[in-house]
Amino acid sequence: MSQYAARLGARRGRTLGTLGPFPKPQLRRFGAARRPRRVAMLSVHTSPLHQPGTGDAGGMNVYIVELARRLAEIGIEVEIFTRATTAALPPTVELAPGVLVRHVDAGPYEGLAKEELPAQLCAFTHGVMRAWAGHRPGHYDLVHSHYWLSGHVGWLAAERWGVPLVHAMHTMAKVKNAALAEGDTPEPAARVIGETQIVRAADRLIANTDGEAAELVHHYDADPARVAVVHPGVNLDRFRPADGRAAARERLGLPADALIPLFAGRIQPLKAPDVLLRAVAELLDRRPDLRSRLVVPVVGGPSGSGLAKPEGLQKLAARLGITDVVRFRPPVGQDRLADWYRAASVLVMPSHSESFGLVAVEAQACGTPVLAAAVGGLPVAVADGVSGFLVDGHDPADYAEVLRRLADEPGLADRMGEAAARHARRFGWDVAAAATAEVYTAAVGERRSRLRSAHG
Repeated sequence: MSQYAARLGARRGRTLGTLGPFPKPQLRRFGAARRPRRVAMLSVHTSPLHQPGTGDAGGMNVYIVELARRLAEIGIEVEIFTRATTAALPPTVELAPGVLVRHVDAGPYEGLAKEELPAQLCAFTHGVMRAWAGHRPGHYDLVHSHYWLSGHVGWLAAERWGVPLVHAMHTMAKVKNAALAEGDTPEPAARVIGETQIVRAADRLIANTDGEAAELVHHYDADPARVAVVHPGVNLDRFRPADGRAAARERLGLPADALIPLFAGRIQPLKAPDVLLRAVAELLDRRPDLRSRLVVPVVGGPSGSGLAKPEGLQKLAARLGITDVVRFRPPVGQDRLADWYRAASVLVMPSHSESFGLVAVEAQACGTPVLAAAVGGLPVAVADGVSGFLVDGHDPADYAEVLRRLADEPGLADRMGEAAARHARRFGWDVAAAATAEVYTAAVGERRSRLRSAHG
């Protein structure tokens, strides 16, 4: 049993020992089981072409793009179905060799919130079926859906096409509702019901960590034999230490000797950027001498329930009296984001819930330690005391204490940054794609075995 699963069970007063350890994906031999040739990948609510950090685009977008590219490189073609959000989009876009993005008309192009998308699932499914009808039978060997909205479309498509359904939750309503930020909006009952249905329907569920696998079993009664753990990866060609912190700071116009705690991601209560601001205010109350060498970049845009108060974080900075040290910046492309990681003294992730925390691994791959809440997959993504610091809870004082330590111990960020880069090398996308392909192959083989048994 993993340490996280054990801790999860201890906190709930129950043991998860009977659930794990969850096996890494391994190919089970079912006669002539073969790797699928072509996969239909579904991402209803957010396009892999969207800029991460804007709207609902985030780690899942990066996950889908990088996984699809690596699958194509090992011979599995991927067609990604996503909702069209502007009339100017072409019906199909080649994202990479072997990876095609299909834009499906489903509802108005703009002004449709994620919460309104369930009403458009019928239209989206119709678009997927029209694309399938233009091909010969057997065009798709498997459906891989991402997030619960896509899971419902995938459920129907897989049944209609006679192929396995592999589903990745990415986030779960019951888990999010159990760790809501103050004032945040709980996920609706319709989502909980939808997720429960998908768990029952899927041939395989892919979890990011043992902890997420345990959550699937605990909250949704998933069959442990159908849950495979595959850690997400990081693009180690893009996210790497490169020419170091000083050069990155010069490119971004940041002081060479500053203490720079960075927040990068979608601005919403779930991600808790307010905890960083409150920690900075507390740090400056204790140590006003640090004000002259403290810069706090917040790189990202409002998302989800954060859209209700898009200026809320700026107003909080003003109330806390720290507008002189906080710098709000819009979302940036992946290459520019890598520079922000390199420039930072530490990446701060005080999230209330994270299925894995790709941002944490990206920052570490760039040689930057991470200060994060010990939630979700972050205890896997971050090696506590080695590549970063994990904090139980969201008390700003605890985060302020770590920032003080980084300020007062010269060389600590550099030492931990070197360890962070080594730690991140464990999470390459090539490994994740190979493991995912094994999940696919096992699902295809098992379905064929069932069909042979059914037909005597």
